[in-house]
Amino acid sequence: MKAIILTEAGGIEKLVINTLPVPVITENEVLIQVKAISINPVDAKTRSGKGLYGRLKENPPVILGWDISGIVTESNSPLFKTGDEVFGMVNFPGHGRAYAEYVAAPAAHLALKPANISHEEAAAATLAALTAWQALVSHAKIKATDKILIHAAAGGVGHYAVQIAKHIGAYVVGTSSAKNKDFVMELGADEHIDYTSQRFEEATSAIDFTLDTIGGDNIDRSLEVIKTGGTIISIPSGLNEEVTSKASAKGINGYFILVESNGEDMKQIAALLEKGIIKSHVSKTYPFEQLPEAHSAIESGRTAGKIVVTV
Repeated sequence: MKAIILTEAGGIEKLVINTLPVPVITENEVLIQVKAISINPVDAKTRSGKGLYGRLKENPPVILGWDISGIVTESNSPLFKTGDEVFGMVNFPGHGRAYAEYVAAPAAHLALKPANISHEEAAAATLAALTAWQALVSHAKIKATDKILIHAAAGGVGHYAVQIAKHIGAYVVGTSSAKNKDFVMELGADEHIDYTSQRFEEATSAIDFTLDTIGGDNIDRSLEVIKTGGTIISIPSGLNEEVTSKASAKGINGYFILVESNGEDMKQIAALLEKGIIKSHVSKTYPFEQLPEAHSAIESGRTAGKIVVTV
């Protein structure tokens, strides 16, 4: 099978197509013929030597990627049978090995792909959608009465977070650049803040929950608009001790989460996708051979929705 191997940490030129044996599945795994792969910022960070690279390099060959949609060709699990179309985030934060024509995946990390969406739309709704779901539902347990601030609302995680929050019934304030305002409002946001022309802490207040996908001083600034007893969850950088103490001093809960593979959560997302309650916005697709270019696109930080590679 074709696979894209990371020869060493570095630029996109370190992603090289190679030929490898098809994986052999073990107990409770399925073999998936991959149809689509989703690319995330963590893919690019890991490729450059950050992110999860330190963990993956101990188990060569290093094959990046975690987000897949495809067809089961062999099953050692009662959960799925040959021919099932499935999708999920595989083995995160371990070695997903998704950049390949075939992937051996734990069945417990997958869900059946809804018949009314494409493999591209399904692959998109894995790490990013799971992150949004686990942050808003599993951890923050947001309610219909909550006022929520979602940073980078047009991005991969953000665009799912807006839709999930609106489904729950929350009042959503989303930040993005002006060019993505219409997109954010179409997702269901109640208010939009153009972060390039106004400081969000001057444009909103009395926030119950903030989802921060940016990090840095964005965390500190967000504390200024959150209610006492409110919560901020940070995705990219975590909360250092100084910010944690600042949050605590204001009576705010502040913490970092790392998304985890979870087939039960994937089933929840599958149900929302099937009913059209949430939709994947795939801004661009690349063929497998151009996967390095997809890394360049995600590193630009200017993509709306998701970047997907077809296999």
